[in-house]
Amino acid sequence: MVTVDFDFADLEYFLLILVRVSMFVYVVPFFNMSNVPRRYRAVLSVMISVILYGVVPGDNVAYNTVFEYALIVAKEFITGILIGMGVNLCSTILSLTGVIADMEVGFSMVTLMDPATRQQTTITSTLYQNLIMLILVLSGMYQYVIRALAESYELIPVYGANFDAAKLLNVAIDFMGRYVLVGFQICLPIFAAILMLNAVLGILAKVAPQMNMFAIGLQLKILVGLGVIFLTLFLLPRAAEMIFDEARRMTVAFVEALM
Repeated sequence: MVTVDFDFADLEYFLLILVRVSMFVYVVPFFNMSNVPRRYRAVLSVMISVILYGVVPGDNVAYNTVFEYALIVAKEFITGILIGMGVNLCSTILSLTGVIADMEVGFSMVTLMDPATRQQTTITSTLYQNLIMLILVLSGMYQYVIRALAESYELIPVYGANFDAAKLLNVAIDFMGRYVLVGFQICLPIFAAILMLNAVLGILAKVAPQMNMFAIGLQLKILVGLGVIFLTLFLLPRAAEMIFDEARRMTVAFVEALM
């Protein structure tokens, strides 16, 4: 006969683990999309929490009143969001990449509703997000983010997070620099092709001023932009690797800032 010793204190500790896991699942990519049913997210959070409950020690959690327990819950709430935010912020790099590309090609005025995020995005942003996210799923990034959540309890135990405003600010500032750098690197082929096309059109405008370079250039930019996007599709795995590396770096940075 199998007996399980699970009292009210164990339930309170399990709920603390569930709070961090739920916030992480709510924020991190792949799981936070609107087309993922909420009950699936809830079931996934409970399953991960049950697994972590058996391996995460709870000796350092001490409280006497309901107010102290509420403070611990709020602390775990913020900890889960910040750890998942490291991966979520890196997914916004693809939006910047698409905006720069569409601004160069001439699609910046064309926006559509992304059903996954329920936000207005440009055409190229949606293309890059869908393709690169598909590559990341196939490469097993979802396994990494779940593993990162589990390993975070070794460095940041329950009620062990230390919110250092200076460290978090430095992480945010460092990300903004990397945000522009990585986003520009991904769309660099399109930017370079349109730059050379503008130089050629400028020369033609001086050689043949009677030609309407505005009408010709608009069509050529669309043709060249779409051609470069099609020809550089084989570089998307490398772009996905850059996003993956940046997500890992940001996750480590947020965890270190909470230690």
